[in-house]
Amino acid sequence: MIHHHAGPRSRIAVDQLHLVGFQRLIEAGIEIGHGGEMMELARLIKGEDEIRAMRCAVHACQTTMREMREALAPGMTERDVWAMLHAGNIRRAGEWIETQILASGPRTNPWMQEASSRVIQNGELLGYDTDLVGVYGMMVDISRTWLVGDGSPTGPQRHVHALALEQIQRNTEMLRPGTTFRQLVFDSWSPPHDEYRRYCCQFHGVGQCDEFPDIYWPEQWDDWGFDGELEAGMVMTVESFVGPRSGGEGVKLENQVLIAEDGPELLTELSLDLS
Repeated sequence: MIHHHAGPRSRIAVDQLHLVGFQRLIEAGIEIGHGGEMMELARLIKGEDEIRAMRCAVHACQTTMREMREALAPGMTERDVWAMLHAGNIRRAGEWIETQILASGPRTNPWMQEASSRVIQNGELLGYDTDLVGVYGMMVDISRTWLVGDGSPTGPQRHVHALALEQIQRNTEMLRPGTTFRQLVFDSWSPPHDEYRRYCCQFHGVGQCDEFPDIYWPEQWDDWGFDGELEAGMVMTVESFVGPRSGGEGVKLENQVLIAEDGPELLTELSLDLS
């Protein structure tokens, strides 16, 4: 088939390829290049149908999240809560979930711990990252942190949440056509890094899964940085994790944003409040 369309000594770019296929192409004199970059760039700008599909996926995911919030109570395990996300995603024609990132109480800081059999206590924080591919194959990658039980947040809980919320709100405003990746890296806001732990990136693209671009931190620019600019039709997530280095609970928040012609359009409107 390749010879028919391109002939021997041709060059092709491949996204995913098993070893046997790679060997056969090499034997046929075909030069193989990495197709990941081409595929990422092809998916960068979402069409109208893709945006409609993503809105459906967001609606389904947030409906499940509301059910999780209503059911959340002291005495449940972390896996009890996480299982509701899986069940709701499948019930609403979703596909799969990349991770099991959900933690409560002292396990919220540092971040990136998977759901366990730990029993959630009254007055603790519970945070999670959906990381799911939902209906129509579109990803919904957002995070929320909630207070467990019917009490009020403590002073430290309010303080850390306020910092995470400020980071989300201020950095969302940067998601406009023409903003460069370098500006996102160097001009975004976060709490002092010597006092608070942070998430591994500040923004990243999203579509059928996590996608290009990944926007890291200023000190990583020389090793991992690359410039470009936001365009209308891209979809980005804006990330925040704030965890005191001195100890205590952390807060994880994340929203999904469409880069519209006139600025950021929030796709995931579910409340960022603790309660």
